[in-house]
Amino acid sequence: MARQVSIGTQDYASLIENNYFYVDKTLFIKNWWENADAVTLITRPSRFGKTLTMNMCNYFFSNKYAADFGFTEEEVFTALDEQGYSEDDKKNVKKWYDGFTFGKYTDIYNPWSITHFFDKGKYDTYWANTSGNGLVSHLIGSGDKNIKMDFENLMTGGCVEAAIDEQIVFSQLAGNKNAVWGLLLATGYLKCMEIIREKIEDTPIYRLVLTNFEVKKMFEKMVTGWFEKDESFNEFVKAMFKCDLRGMNVYMNKVALNTFSYFDAGRKPSEENEPEKFYHGFVLGLLVDNAKNYVIKSNRESGYGRYDVVLEPKNKNDVAVIIEFKVYDREYDKENDLKDTAANALAQINENQYAADLIAQGISEERILKYGFAFQGKKCLIVAG
Repeated sequence: MARQVSIGTQDYASLIENNYFYVDKTLFIKNWWENADAVTLITRPSRFGKTLTMNMCNYFFSNKYAADFGFTEEEVFTALDEQGYSEDDKKNVKKWYDGFTFGKYTDIYNPWSITHFFDKGKYDTYWANTSGNGLVSHLIGSGDKNIKMDFENLMTGGCVEAAIDEQIVFSQLAGNKNAVWGLLLATGYLKCMEIIREKIEDTPIYRLVLTNFEVKKMFEKMVTGWFEKDESFNEFVKAMFKCDLRGMNVYMNKVALNTFSYFDAGRKPSEENEPEKFYHGFVLGLLVDNAKNYVIKSNRESGYGRYDVVLEPKNKNDVAVIIEFKVYDREYDKENDLKDTAANALAQINENQYAADLIAQGISEERILKYGFAFQGKKCLIVAG
């Protein structure tokens, strides 16, 4: 018979006496006692059962009873069997909530998410919704182009490589991508797949990926939030697929005006806060909002050069989109104005045959939309061809 799930109960005695759903963690007391440490620091992400475990210890030592925090895969699958879930459910639960690694223990599940899944009976971002993600959003949103490019890789199932300093100093987070990834690793949003070190004296490089699908969904919501100030971004995307050039220019300038300041974009490409930061944030927006119907590629080789963005349709009857970005700077560029810069961006698409891969995929050339974007500060001009 399935035990009742009691969300939010932090009293160990109540869980046991009422036979509520609980995964036995009393072995922690033995492990902790036998280690004989003078001080024990427990570093686990929020909602991983630290409070409940301490409450359990309190009952044991005041005489009122694998991994000591989180649920192991065996514990989760046993609970799924008890609750009457199928083998397919086990696969989905693993996809959504597995992925945490603590020391030598792998395949650790988030207890908060598992318990809520049993209570609600549906998949959702239970753990990710309990924490304030404002700092993470700000660090990635205002980070330089390298942070956003790495984040693009993570969101498309790739990895990032970083030298992780476990001594995180919050004042060093801004502009330090290794510190940003170190924070996300410590808080459970990333997991380490491999530590690379050819020689013992080398600085270890961590190969990091998103922890699980729950975390991915949380980040998708975060990226969507960057463009939620108005409907301009969605309207821009609609205009882009219809080749409505006037609408694209109107809406893109609204998007840029509303979000450039958030991404701290500068006016010159040589400055630290260049408009490329906005560009990569914009690419992430395209990635999240159109992933169901398009494969979004960024900074990839095609033909004789490299394009900035390609939206390759999963349905070959839909239109494809190629976008080339250029930044106009009157002090360094030969172009006279934004029109020249946008025209050069469009010419680069054609000269370097960026459509070659799409045509090879069976997409007819007349269904490939090509756009040249020119930026100057918060101004944007788009041309099509």
